[in-house]
Amino acid sequence: MGKPSRSSHDSTSADTRRQLLDAAAGVFAGRGFHHATVRDICRIAGANLAAIRYHFGDKEALYAAVLHETAPAPATPPAGSPLPPLATQLRNFIHSFLARIAEEGVAGHHGCIMAREMVDPTPALDDLVQHFIRPQHEWLQRLVRDLAGPGFSSAQIRRIAHSIVSQVLFYKHCNAALSRLAPADCLSPSNLDDIADHITRFSLAAIASFKNSDDSPRPARISSRTRSRPSR
Repeated sequence: MGKPSRSSHDSTSADTRRQLLDAAAGVFAGRGFHHATVRDICRIAGANLAAIRYHFGDKEALYAAVLHETAPAPATPPAGSPLPPLATQLRNFIHSFLARIAEEGVAGHHGCIMAREMVDPTPALDDLVQHFIRPQHEWLQRLVRDLAGPGFSSAQIRRIAHSIVSQVLFYKHCNAALSRLAPADCLSPSNLDDIADHITRFSLAAIASFKNSDDSPRPARISSRTRSRPSR
């Protein structure tokens, strides 16, 4: 009986690698990095411990590979593509972001892992920020600057971008509370458009209010030393 061909071996190796990634994504999403074990990942993947060492090196490298390979396509227009009007660009960004975090099952593993990273970061977050989060955030800041026009500082532009992102993430991180407080507002395919429209309108109105406030007097800040004290 002849030996297996090289192409057959390569195919089997690629299959094992993919099975490890799929199994690891589910375990990391469900338990987080620190509570996940390579033994459980290998058991689910139908592989042995040596397979992780062969394909990835160790648990940390496997985790980094899961974050990298399960990351969805950026929610920004590809370079060189014709761009829609600015407000539509913002709405498209928000809608795409909401759609990603609304994913469930296998498709939602990356979002679950990312949610865990935000509250319990690992060393893998540095690379993820550099190659996935930062490019999108810089794109969003450029869009906000175009929407806002002149007269805004870099800090103001950056914080407006933070606020837009925070509105989207609210529907991910507060879903459990929303299901009890206002079930109709839980993120789902049926209300994805409505929520995207609301966040877009709210954000555009906020930017406009900043513009309109430039010419109006601003209340003086009251320091802790001059703040009135209750009479005794």
